Amino acid sequence: MSAAALRRSDRAPNLWVGQGVEIGERVTIGVNVVLHPGVVLEDGVTVQDHVVLGKAAVLGRYSSSPQAAPGEVVPLVVERGATVCTGAVVFAGARIGAGTVVEDQGHVREGATVGPGTVIGRGSALGVEAAVGARVRIQASVWLTGWTVVEDDVFVGPGTTTMNDDTMGRVARDAPLVGPTLRRACRVGGGVLLTPGVEVGEEAFVGAGAVVTRDVPPGARVLGVPARGAGSVPDDQRLERWR
Repeated sequence: MSAAALRRSDRAPNLWVGQGVEIGERVTIGVNVVLHPGVVLEDGVTVQDHVVLGKAAVLGRYSSSPQAAPGEVVPLVVERGATVCTGAVVFAGARIGAGTVVEDQGHVREGATVGPGTVIGRGSALGVEAAVGARVRIQASVWLTGWTVVEDDVFVGPGTTTMNDDTMGRVARDAPLVGPTLRRACRVGGGVLLTPGVEVGEEAFVGAGAVVTRDVPPGARVLGVPARGAGSVPDDQRLERWR
């Protein structure tokens, strides 16, 4: 997006705003913020310093990401009461749920969706069309690759990495990329690696540092490299006991 598409606004210090931007009531905007065309900030949103919202993707020649038509404006919506913290970048076409927090230096790509009440930790990134549910806790420095699915009430430990291509760039151009699926209320420890297409079942537990190469059954505990079964999640650790 060229600088010509933006205009300076006096609503906040050094705020730059594109065409079609909608700003609701009780919105707080920090210093040096850029709102590209089509951004929608619903009531009660907070945008901290040095945030870029609605950025258009710049794609490589062989990128698998869907590309917008020339001149097309795909809205970014930040729902009511959400907070986007210092230095975060959220792309056009994403959606941030009500009351969600995108922490400092967070990165959310086009088409990604985040449900209400979720926290995206410091320096964590969501790939293209990643889908994250409600009340999810994503810790610092997590990479959720494109087309990853994270259901409600999931915990993802710091430094976790997901993958969607086990050929490392040698996949056929028309072949879909498939990220992991994390089912409701599962827990993934710090530094875990999740390989393309694996599913972590509902209420399952993946120990820190594990490498998950095959599906984890619901309620199972897995540990190690590669991850292997280590019993079941105790009843007193089930989500319903912590409500």
